[in-house]
Amino acid sequence: MSITVYPARRILTMNPSQPEATHVAVQGDRILAVGDAQAMPTDARIDDRFADKVILPGFVEGHSHALEGAMWDYLYLGYFSRVDAEGKEWPGLKSVAEMQARLRQHAESLPPGEPLVAWGFDPVYFPGQRLSRHQLDEAVGDRPLVVLHASLHVMTVNSAMLALSGISEGPRVEGIMLDEDGQPNGELQEMAAMFVVFDALGRNLFEAVASPEVLRRYGAIAAAKGVTTITDLYNPLSDDAIASMVEVTREADFPVRLVPAMGVLAWSAEEGIARLQAAMGHSHERLVFGPAKLMTDGSIQGYTARLKWPHYHDGHPNGLWNAEPEGLVALVHAYHQAGLQLHIHTNGDEAVELMLDALEEALTLWPRFDHRHTLQHCQIIDHAQLRRAARLGLCLNMFANHLYYWGDVHLERTLGPTRCQRLEPLASARRLGIVTAIHSDAPVTPLGPLFTAWCAVNRQSASGQTLGHHEAVSVEDALEMITLGAAITLGMDDRVGSLDVGKFADMAVLDDDPLQVSAQDLRHIRVHATVSGGQVHEV
Repeated sequence: MSITVYPARRILTMNPSQPEATHVAVQGDRILAVGDAQAMPTDARIDDRFADKVILPGFVEGHSHALEGAMWDYLYLGYFSRVDAEGKEWPGLKSVAEMQARLRQHAESLPPGEPLVAWGFDPVYFPGQRLSRHQLDEAVGDRPLVVLHASLHVMTVNSAMLALSGISEGPRVEGIMLDEDGQPNGELQEMAAMFVVFDALGRNLFEAVASPEVLRRYGAIAAAKGVTTITDLYNPLSDDAIASMVEVTREADFPVRLVPAMGVLAWSAEEGIARLQAAMGHSHERLVFGPAKLMTDGSIQGYTARLKWPHYHDGHPNGLWNAEPEGLVALVHAYHQAGLQLHIHTNGDEAVELMLDALEEALTLWPRFDHRHTLQHCQIIDHAQLRRAARLGLCLNMFANHLYYWGDVHLERTLGPTRCQRLEPLASARRLGIVTAIHSDAPVTPLGPLFTAWCAVNRQSASGQTLGHHEAVSVEDALEMITLGAAITLGMDDRVGSLDVGKFADMAVLDDDPLQVSAQDLRHIRVHATVSGGQVHEV
């Protein structure tokens, strides 16, 4: 089998035994050698297309969703401008009136009576008002309308959608918010309430990942940002979803490896464990089944996360559990005892506390070495909790993008200035030796690991305020968090995450050197190409 050598301006390997190089040799889909020109095989073909570029391991996005490939089928209503999968920029909407105008315009393009689904709106940017059915009725009253909030933990619907779903007359599921007269106001918080609407529509957005085209689009979006391993961290693992993932990841030009995590709450413990174990038999080099995703609470900016005292800074009531706490603990015990790896959504510190207790009890009853259970988000995990996480051998994957997109909101309204000092406490986690990754949670925020790294290094909000500078990490540490650190949380560090002999030839090729540009310019570095299993994908 032929050997190809890629010279580069600089290669950052994430291999502590050889952190830098100038050449990498690839044979088939694997790395054969890394070093200088003298370390390369003499019979290799030289491909100098990256000679003036900087090569890193392919980025590993350890917490994102295949919904990133589906959401652009619907109307974007976000506060921040955003570029869609086709490269079109959608201007951010800075008022409810602007949001209503975009809804009206889009409704005119639809057939009469067809439901309108939109996403990305975040009422937290509009102090003093929550989006209700009345505002949506003013915009679109002649058809069912669903607006999924940016967090994906809340939606607001109009009166026509309330009627179609039976919410106006039906039983009161937890999360159906009421007005002063005790009637549904259109806001639906968390999964139980939102799924009533999905059922009525006959389409569950979270099951859109069963579409092969959605998966292909997701892979293309990721590769354009230098990502070669992506996750889908809440997959229903339906038969259709499994079949689509197997089909698409076996396509020769699919540019990434895919790691789906099964949504635990979709099944009983017995059914879910059996389904996940069966799915693992379909794994191959580009598709890795194994992780399980457990949702505990909601989002801080959506006021659905569970916070310890003093709860929300502005006095808002505490958030919701996605299942009874006792049931969540029982699921942790069941999946741990079955030998499976858990990725656990814990936005608020009360949710972190519940899961630390559950995991400590599980590890006491059924000890496991190198379990790699991972707390996801853990945005205001405190220092006592960090020490417990270190002692229990947990991994952490923190939502660094939150600092930029919601830092100002947390500072002024949800958390206050003191707790914002420990928002995403990355430096403290590193000091304790905890395996740590960072993520975008796309489509909640745009997928782009270099921007995520920028957030971890600079800790700046959208207004330019620095939040908790003592928790900033170096560029080197941030790069490790989007490569090797994320790979460790997925149990894939023996295959991806660093450039070393025998690992997959997965690389991100950059126009500039992240260790030479200013920390502020890190997010502006252009991805030139990716190499996935030895195949070059130009951006």
